[in-house]
Amino acid sequence: MKPSVLFGFHAVTVRIKTAPDSVIEVHVDATRRDARMRQFVERVQAAGAKIIETDDERLTRMAGGSRHQGVVARVNPLAPRHSLDDVLDEVEGPPLVLVLDGVTDPHNLGACLRVADGAGAHAVVAPKDHAVGLNATVAKVASGAAETMPYLMVTNLARTLNEMKERDIRIIGTSEDAERTIYDVDLSGPVALVLGAEGEGMRQLTRKTCDELVRIPMAGAVESLNVSVAAGVCLFEALRQRRP
Repeated sequence: MKPSVLFGFHAVTVRIKTAPDSVIEVHVDATRRDARMRQFVERVQAAGAKIIETDDERLTRMAGGSRHQGVVARVNPLAPRHSLDDVLDEVEGPPLVLVLDGVTDPHNLGACLRVADGAGAHAVVAPKDHAVGLNATVAKVASGAAETMPYLMVTNLARTLNEMKERDIRIIGTSEDAERTIYDVDLSGPVALVLGAEGEGMRQLTRKTCDELVRIPMAGAVESLNVSVAAGVCLFEALRQRRP
């Protein structure tokens, strides 16, 4: 597989920390001499990675945009993620899975990966034909979580949900028209939380496969939340219920 690009302090730092041998070279803005850049360069040097000083124009071309923070790395792809079965087999305690049905925006996916990591979820699952894959923008927005959170794209989402049911994982979907709210259900056991794309929601087959539908109560004028915000509300409610 061809080398790929990571950009931004968080994304590159996490790759250097978790898989330094995969880093081919790190390009940094030659004009930046602030403390954050100095500390970053020291970390790269300590990991033995090659550093190349370059200009903003080249960094922007490499990153495909200007939001690189003066840091772009060329990296070799990591080994493929485990299957969902492998991930769940390694879980100690009740599994917590985030399922995204139809999320195609890389900024939304990156934010969902970040919030899933923060809430202690064990995996994020999405269908191959209705989702965005991991790319440099996802990694930048995820602030390192794209390197640590298993993101598993499956061929048949409904079948995968049914396979989770066979493991006694409850499938809880989110819908604006549900009777009960996310705060009314028990999330302390094995749970997969399913969120659809903003606006369209879950596909019909995904909705039918859920064991239960819940909604996030809205007190203001807006009718819905961004999918990553909604994921944060649901996942951190699960985390709250699981705390001793």
